[in-house]
Amino acid sequence: MRQGYVKQGRVKQGRVKQGLLGGRAPWAAGLMLSALSLPVAAQDLSRCAAEADDAARLRCYDALSGRQPAAPALPATPPAATVAPEAAPRERGLDANVDRQATAPDGGLFVRSGRSTQTLSQRWELDGDDKRGTFVPLPYKPTYILPAFYASPVNDNPSSPTRGGSSASVPYEQTEVKFQLSFKTKLWQNLTADNGDIWFGYTQQSNWQLYNRDQSAPFRETNYEPEAYASFRMPASFGPWKMLNGGIVHQSNGRADPLSRSWNRLFLLFGLESGPYSLLIKPWYRIEEDAGKDDNPDIEDYMGRGEALGIYRSPRGHVFSLQLRHSLRGGDRSRGSAKLDWAFPLTENGGLKGHLQLFSGYGQSMIDYNLYMNAIGIGLSLTEWQ
Repeated sequence: MRQGYVKQGRVKQGRVKQGLLGGRAPWAAGLMLSALSLPVAAQDLSRCAAEADDAARLRCYDALSGRQPAAPALPATPPAATVAPEAAPRERGLDANVDRQATAPDGGLFVRSGRSTQTLSQRWELDGDDKRGTFVPLPYKPTYILPAFYASPVNDNPSSPTRGGSSASVPYEQTEVKFQLSFKTKLWQNLTADNGDIWFGYTQQSNWQLYNRDQSAPFRETNYEPEAYASFRMPASFGPWKMLNGGIVHQSNGRADPLSRSWNRLFLLFGLESGPYSLLIKPWYRIEEDAGKDDNPDIEDYMGRGEALGIYRSPRGHVFSLQLRHSLRGGDRSRGSAKLDWAFPLTENGGLKGHLQLFSGYGQSMIDYNLYMNAIGIGLSLTEWQ
């Protein structure tokens, strides 16, 4: 009995131990596993926290938590839409080296256009996006210097019907230096709503006998041409007709009799454009002067009653312009002139340009208004037709 009891007690004790292990084993094992996993979790968290990239760190935490990453959202706009502004000619031009200040609001007098093909709207600030405000000096007509300008014949004794000629001719040389400076600035912006601007322009052209040492290298002629005009944008329905200008211009050489030359004109300017081609048609009316004060009463029969100017600006940075003037008369009074200018890049980015000029006809300068002349010049261009 006693032994059986003992055996039975042992059996009960074994059952107690088994019960203790059997009842406590699940939570005890979980506690032990949790204790063992704490260092591993801490190491994983430290590894995630050490990720420098935000996206990589988030993916690490998602992996620890078992969270599935969300599907990437579709872009709001196609990728091409974000690339297009960088490729647009107006922003970068047709070459990466184009100076973007050519169309910037703070662009100055000698801002280069590089290889860009500026439109009439950009050059005359017709649209709202192209307007730069008032009193900003901007290029107008070409600004250039031609160290070698050869003319035939040379005008060594200029004359006019009312002033006659000089008492003695001056032995001018046929080769001289010719240069021109030109700028414009806006005086008033938006006369009516968002259209109509008032501009002031100034152009100065000089013929300098730099190589004529016997005559102390004089300036043979300098012409001064201030002008004021209003510029209006045409409706889009007018097609290639983009602009209409109207104003007044004075031109003179600032000399005393008998070499004084001057005239005043009212003009209209019709601006047409198609791609890189521009056509400016400019008729004018001369304001009459008293006979006793008129230095050159027949100037319209030589320098014309209007002009047509064609401009082509190539994507490679070349600028060609052809200016034609005519008296709009027949017979012996049918006279005029033709002038071709070619500005061509001398550097890869178009920052420096050469300039070639050919002229044939009357009015190469005001003192030469009634002398038929052929001339050729070569030099450097600072700005082209704007």
